[in-house]
Amino acid sequence: MDYLKTVVPSQLLAERGSNLVVINPGSANVRIGLAQQDVPISVPHSIARRTNRVPKMDVQDQALNSKVTTAQYMDREGAYDIISSLLKIRHLEEEVEDNQYLQKMGRLDAIAPQNNVKKETVIPWTNVFENPVSSSSVEGESSSQKEANASSVDEEHIISEQRYKESIFGDEALRISSAEPYCLRRPIRRGHLNISLHYPLQQVIEDIHAIWDWILVEKLHIPHSERHMYSAVLVVPETFDNREIKELLSVILRDLCFSTAVVHQEGLAAVFGNGLSTACVVNIGAQVTSVICIEDGVALPSTQISLRYGGEDISRCLLWAQRHHKTWPQIRTDPIAKPIDLLMLNRLKELHCLFREGEVETVAVVHSYEDGAPSSSHRTKLVALNVPPMGLFYPNLLTPDVYPQPPRTWFSDNEDVLEDTSDFSRRPDISDGYYPGSGGFFPMWDSYPVYQSRPKKQECIGLAEAITESILSTPRIELQRKLFCSIQLIGGVALTQGLLSSVEDRVLHSIPSHEAIDTVEVLQSRTNPTMVSWKGGAILGILDFTRDAWIHRDDWINNGIHVGSGRKYKDSYFLQAQAVCYINN
Repeated sequence: MDYLKTVVPSQLLAERGSNLVVINPGSANVRIGLAQQDVPISVPHSIARRTNRVPKMDVQDQALNSKVTTAQYMDREGAYDIISSLLKIRHLEEEVEDNQYLQKMGRLDAIAPQNNVKKETVIPWTNVFENPVSSSSVEGESSSQKEANASSVDEEHIISEQRYKESIFGDEALRISSAEPYCLRRPIRRGHLNISLHYPLQQVIEDIHAIWDWILVEKLHIPHSERHMYSAVLVVPETFDNREIKELLSVILRDLCFSTAVVHQEGLAAVFGNGLSTACVVNIGAQVTSVICIEDGVALPSTQISLRYGGEDISRCLLWAQRHHKTWPQIRTDPIAKPIDLLMLNRLKELHCLFREGEVETVAVVHSYEDGAPSSSHRTKLVALNVPPMGLFYPNLLTPDVYPQPPRTWFSDNEDVLEDTSDFSRRPDISDGYYPGSGGFFPMWDSYPVYQSRPKKQECIGLAEAITESILSTPRIELQRKLFCSIQLIGGVALTQGLLSSVEDRVLHSIPSHEAIDTVEVLQSRTNPTMVSWKGGAILGILDFTRDAWIHRDDWINNGIHVGSGRKYKDSYFLQAQAVCYINN
């Protein structure tokens, strides 16, 4: 304790964070970094593997995608009309003067470059070839040596011949032309492992291992020979179930060869990342939005709600709105089949979409990416830029069923995770009284209610209703009032201008009139919302001095989850709860 009173925070980070790797996987991106770092390395959670399959699939899971049905299209138009009335803009049925926009559109290729044209917005195609063996070494040789090597010209030509890379990772994997012999794989989809008939579990796990190992070696410079000297903190989304967490732990401990690991939830880590103890955490990610309440450093699983839409759905809605208003150029833009188009739409969304009443328009440069051809630029007028973000409150506008989650039948886990495991021997370094035999949990949990093992999911409601329902599911009015005044927004969409005030206003109006609550406040994040969960995981890992709940590699490989108890953990909620019990003791 004397050490904790005198140590400087920077010294604590340097000493305890130098061999601690924090991994925060998501549907679109994975954030990995050493706990002592200020920011993690964020990489698109994608891998492109070379394939000779005929016919070739550009995206591994493209068979799961669907087209917008007539009913969905009508629901989307109805949601647009409701939003347009609220924002005081024109409705869909109102006539659009095409000439007004055609005058604003044109190819930039034939126009002299100007200072206001942002050339850096062009997304380049990925070079799919390995670096050829340089033949410059033969330069400077004597004439006799050159004559001797003249007979081997054909061999040198073969050596210097370009060869395809077998695997391409991260951002480069999303920028590969469909004309190249590659298939894009995204191992996590809509908050779950992307397991389906077309993408079996073994391939998903192999791809996760390959992506994470590439980041560790190429970005963090942690070779395989030194991996046993590092520990890992796995910060998982609330949408993950027991089976998925077990698979990721196996990747970390068995395949990546970390010595120890611990699991935390994103919501819990986000609270600690912002220096709080109680909050309603709203994580608006790329493909999934989740809501969960945290009380005194403990996640309340009965309050967890998952919504199957996120930032990428807003990007696709942006494209739909422009096409409907006939402002989009006559180019082939397909964000589902062409990942590079989704990258462009995400940039446009981040730059121009916001929450505000009235007409919101701008002139922007969009690009056309045809297979194997250089990109072409088009200047056009974008309209109704405040409509797509409103899909968070009116999800029918987003039609997330076009990009559905993987079939859940592949995630059935029939293992009884509370079964007796009498063959497990208690670890000698932990006292018998620390883990009561009645439930396998700490004594501090005796006063807490037993929650259902499967969190409830409401996938067809808006964000404001989900926040209200989550908070009102807590049992005490005092806690409810505290949570309504401690709403925390994280994720990439949380950076959208005007979102905080919009959430406050709509959550306040969604509270039933008979509830004695009249104040709603969304807290400003102290850390970048996109990495606050990663930062919280680093803090939890550094401050966990006892590491009683950490899982050792040998124990995991031999016995599974086994931390000094004769029983396995009930589920991931108790798994993360035991890791932070020392904070409340």
